[in-house]
Amino acid sequence: MRISKTTAAILGESAAAAILGEADKASMACNKPRAEAHGDKSHVVKACAGGKEKLIRFGQRGVKGSPKKDGESESYRKRREAFKARHAKNIAKGKMSAAYWADRVKW
Repeated sequence: MRISKTTAAILGESAAAAILGEADKASMACNKPRAEAHGDKSHVVKACAGGKEKLIRFGQRGVKGSPKKDGESESYRKRREAFKARHAKNIAKGKMSAAYWADRVKW
């Protein structure tokens, strides 16, 4: 569903976002990720660190992660380790990176 710029201006940006079901940074709690599809991303979080706030969308939509489970298969373990190795540099950047949140929530 699309809302015209005029309608958004009349309702206000946060009301228009609520109608569309989009994340409103002002109403979100810091560092609390939630599942909310947008484009090709599956989750959203308002990342807060060092006095800065940033809305981060992360996680490939439609793809399940592979969190560690008791009795998991060898292929799932390798899949999880490959993700962490491939994105280690970006995960190390901390809370203000999408890779950090994807690692924490989905992997």
